[in-house]
Amino acid sequence: MKRRKTALIIFLLYMTMILASCGRQDGGKEADNSEEGEKVQIGMSFDSFVIERWQRDRDVFVSMAKELGAEVNVQNANGNIEEQKKQIEYFIKKEMDVIVIICIDSDGLKEQVQKAKEAGIKIIAYDRLIIDADVDLYITFDNEKVGTMMGEALVQEGISGGKVLMLGGSAADNNVYLVEKGFRRVMEENGVTILDSIHAEGWKAEVASAYIYDHMGVVEQADAIMCGNDDLASKTVHALAERKMAGSILVVGQDADLEACQRIVEGTQVMTVYKSVEKLAQRAAECAVLLAKDEPLEGADVTTIDNGSYRIAYVGLEPVSVNEENINEVIIGSGFHLKEDVYLNVPGKMPK
Repeated sequence: MKRRKTALIIFLLYMTMILASCGRQDGGKEADNSEEGEKVQIGMSFDSFVIERWQRDRDVFVSMAKELGAEVNVQNANGNIEEQKKQIEYFIKKEMDVIVIICIDSDGLKEQVQKAKEAGIKIIAYDRLIIDADVDLYITFDNEKVGTMMGEALVQEGISGGKVLMLGGSAADNNVYLVEKGFRRVMEENGVTILDSIHAEGWKAEVASAYIYDHMGVVEQADAIMCGNDDLASKTVHALAERKMAGSILVVGQDADLEACQRIVEGTQVMTVYKSVEKLAQRAAECAVLLAKDEPLEGADVTTIDNGSYRIAYVGLEPVSVNEENINEVIIGSGFHLKEDVYLNVPGKMPK
């Protein structure tokens, strides 16, 4: 009888230990889930990754956000505004804390932004302004200054009193208007005639080369060509090269793409505008986490701007004009591109 009692006691103790262990395991899972749920959730919708720099923006933003304890869900709209709307709707359903938008159409996302705001989600317009929408932050570079730098680079090359073509980016991108505003002002101040001005829908670079092929009569009159970005400049210079005109017509662009930097040292592009993607993406990630935690955006770089219907927080970083004289310092010195890559096609000009 004593043996039975002893066995029963041992059995009950054993079962108690198993149940306690299970309780601890379940409690551990709940703790893990709780910690996971506390992470800031950021949705990021890109226009596309056709433009070289967007891949760098994505990588730097995601890396910085992770350092700050946030998770980022990146979506690519492939240049389709309807797809971008769906992505924002998806982020709303997933109850993201913040949605970062590199918009395709500056005037096409007001309804989606409003829905996100009603759901208590913060919105950051990244590099491109969203017109008439109640966004929490617009962070970019000084785009009017970008255009001014393009114009001043041409003036330094002797364009005053000459003629220029403007092969701009998408008209749906508000930045294009600002860049062209700065550029046109410099051209007007220096008596430069603008022969023609077009816009590449969806930033499709082939629009630039098609223009060169189809309007050689106008191109032959031009002393210079202003390209909306370095991708457009690539197609432009390629088309000019086929006509043996590369280097004889001044070409400017922006974004400091590797090919553009190569063209600068080769002599087929006068300048590009370097915009520190690392600084922009890192600052945007910092702001996203602050907004998610309902903490104020602080810093001397935080001001406000009017987007048509709202006065919104604004951070505008400084661009840098890059030509052959300072490319080693700005581009190679900062680690943006490697020296061997920049001088790939002209190794004899490579600095030691």
